[in-house]
Amino acid sequence: MNIQVFGTKKSFDTKKAQRYFKERRVRFQFVDLKEKGMSRGELESVARAVGGVDALVDPKAKDQDLVALLAHLAPDQKFDKLLENQHVLAEPVVRNGRQATVGYAPEVWKGWE
Repeated sequence: MNIQVFGTKKSFDTKKAQRYFKERRVRFQFVDLKEKGMSRGELESVARAVGGVDALVDPKAKDQDLVALLAHLAPDQKFDKLLENQHVLAEPVVRNGRQATVGYAPEVWKGWE
């Protein structure tokens, strides 16, 4: 398994995801979205795995103006805007190769072990 956990250090769900993998002694790489965001390829891969860009947006993000704007953009514009503004991504984003989850999803991760 090659697990990547994308999130921020202050996110409660990101901390829970890290603890989930640590408790099971599963090695993972943590990527802080505030320091280093996802690349275009990583974001495309995750969007495909979770069913599109809409599944990546956190409806409770602090930047509600941007969340509202994203709802009205065309899919390709939405992707580009999300790539530029990764602070509205739902956290954590967990990748395992071509598989990915958004949010705290231990029931899915259990199947990866």
